[in-house]
Amino acid sequence: MFEKRNIFLIGPMGAGKSTIGRQLSKELNMEFCDSDQEIEKRTGADISWVFDIEGESGFRVREEKVINELTNMHKIVLATGGGSILSKKIRNLLSSRGIIVYLKVTVEKQLMRTKTDKHRPLLNTSEPAEVVLKKLSIIRNPLYEEISDVSIDTNNKNSKIIVVNIMNFLKTI
Repeated sequence: MFEKRNIFLIGPMGAGKSTIGRQLSKELNMEFCDSDQEIEKRTGADISWVFDIEGESGFRVREEKVINELTNMHKIVLATGGGSILSKKIRNLLSSRGIIVYLKVTVEKQLMRTKTDKHRPLLNTSEPAEVVLKKLSIIRNPLYEEISDVSIDTNNKNSKIIVVNIMNFLKTI
């Protein structure tokens, strides 16, 4: 079995990072952290409010600080925000401090998984969600690929199968 290093889950919104992260952390007997939840806990407000008040750039500053602190912990499974990889500093922190698992998902699946979620500030615009998600995928998917140690397709798989796939990968390293 692999030595218990940090495991960082990256990928777009709706990929299942939080759900998979919770299950994976239980399987590995490691602590689960979620960078978005940590930001909400520290600000006392949800991500949408932070976006409204501070804009995306203000949110990204908070995100960098939180991810820097969380990745300094040991033996954690961390679900990152979908846009966190836009920061070169965050990409470097993740790459140097743990194993990066990219949870891949199609725009179609993202639409299905996020359609009722009102806490997605990037989707609360006048632009159709599909257009927004396609634009984000063009920018972000190459960054996810670039820094990941493994890519796992989450499209038509339940979370237990995805966790097994990640566990199988971890056995190889």
